[in-house]
Amino acid sequence: SDSRIVPDLLLQTSPGDLFVIRNAGNLVPAYGAGAGGTSASVEFAVAGLQVSDIVLCGHSDCGAMKGVLNPDGVAGLPQVAQWLKHADASRARAEAHCAVNSSDLKLENLIEANVLSQIDNLKTHPSVAAALARGTLEIHGWVYHIGSGQIDAYDEETRAFRPVNGQKHKSL
Repeated sequence: SDSRIVPDLLLQTSPGDLFVIRNAGNLVPAYGAGAGGTSASVEFAVAGLQVSDIVLCGHSDCGAMKGVLNPDGVAGLPQVAQWLKHADASRARAEAHCAVNSSDLKLENLIEANVLSQIDNLKTHPSVAAALARGTLEIHGWVYHIGSGQIDAYDEETRAFRPVNGQKHKSL
């Protein structure tokens, strides 16, 4: 939902080429876990529009992920705090992977872990599971770096986010 990211500009598409679902933290609650708007939009895109690709895209300097790391910062925002609970698995995944003290590295690891956790949640949706089983849908995990414009894509084989230009990047 970050206003610094315009999907059509990023992908050089025209209005109407993409079906975009935007929310704070690019969170996709597991099927049946609430957040009907996100779930309904996923179902409509996959079963109704029959999209062939889903890109779950996180981004650098994500305020929602900062809120996950520092829950006191959203204590006065009860709906936001409740929403960010959908990233609990992301935090656990990031903590298991990265034991560094640097807040910048913790945030970067959380952003990447969140993309992977939300893809896992996305796969629990019946319309997504069915399309994946039919081979009519592919899911891609990306992290967009706002400052540089670099996109890192998750590579299932190497279990690593790699810049789309092929440079080596760290594993998660």
